Amino acid sequence: MIGWSLMPASLEEMASKGYTKATAKDGNIRKSWDAAKDRCISNYGALPFGPTRKANHAAAVRAASFRTDWAKWRENWAAKMRE
Repeated sequence: MIGWSLMPASLEEMASKGYTKATAKDGNIRKSWDAAKDRCISNYGALPFGPTRKANHAAAVRAASFRTDWAKWRENWAAKMRE
């Protein structure tokens, strides 16, 4: 079969594949994360917490920025899978 290997991929190969996919999607992930902020605030606002908690949450969500370190993810994923 074409594309079939009898040898399973190594953890490093799997981590590299995940890294490649994640970095390719990074822009879309960032946009989706930013687009979800208002929904997050709205959903939290429906909870029975008081106005101070809701205001603190909303401020934190608005101030938060999306950040990823895909190289760190790759290293940590492989290490975790070895456990």
